[in-house]
Amino acid sequence: MKQFIAFSKKEFYESTATFRLYILLAVFLIFGIMSPLLAKLTPEIIKSLGDTEVVIQIPEPTAFDAWAQFFKNIGQIGILVLVILFCGIMSNEFSKGTLINLLTKGLKRRTVILSKFFSSTVLWTLSYLLSLGVCFAYTAYFWEISKLSNTLLAFAAPWLFGELILALLIFGGTLFGNIYGSLLSCLGVVVVLNIVSILPKTAKFNPVTLSGGTLPLLSGAGDPADFIPAVIVCTVLIVTLIIGAVAVFNKKKV
Repeated sequence: MKQFIAFSKKEFYESTATFRLYILLAVFLIFGIMSPLLAKLTPEIIKSLGDTEVVIQIPEPTAFDAWAQFFKNIGQIGILVLVILFCGIMSNEFSKGTLINLLTKGLKRRTVILSKFFSSTVLWTLSYLLSLGVCFAYTAYFWEISKLSNTLLAFAAPWLFGELILALLIFGGTLFGNIYGSLLSCLGVVVVLNIVSILPKTAKFNPVTLSGGTLPLLSGAGDPADFIPAVIVCTVLIVTLIIGAVAVFNKKKV
């Protein structure tokens, strides 16, 4: 446990020294602010760009429009930011050789993987909660939000998909030992999952449905039971990838 805490502290220090933490918080803060603002201002923007001789009928925006924008931002741009900032979480250790001295002094290899995953999870969780909290506050300011349904599952789903992305990056970085392998393995799996999602029968088991596709849950139109299989599959994949990363790292030369 002492090794885990010490190495985790080192990871948190690096996240501030490299500005990774600040970039994450800033980007997701912007998502939290812009999601309800875009939903609120989009009809006015469209009207201002339209032909004055043509009457454009645009429905009044609601809180669900803000949440739809939030899920879209997090599920697309947010995940991309996560990939960019964490793609070198393992590969940088190999390229710089920073782990050699630590491992020769008795640092357990599984501690490296678990600490990497823990520290990245904390950063991702803080950023996501910041974005969610700010979006919630602005949405409550503009609209009535008391009619939300299945909030825990709806908001936890994109976070869980982000955890899968982190696990993929750690596994890919450990397996290939470079940033390109980490990126390709992560993006490759995401592309495959998106292709498989085209098949209707696989949608309820596909982790991709957790990324930006849970608005029906929030509005009450979706059945939570339809998303539980994807949550289970995503969780199993995360655990499998972390265990796999530990197994690969135990046999890898540093």
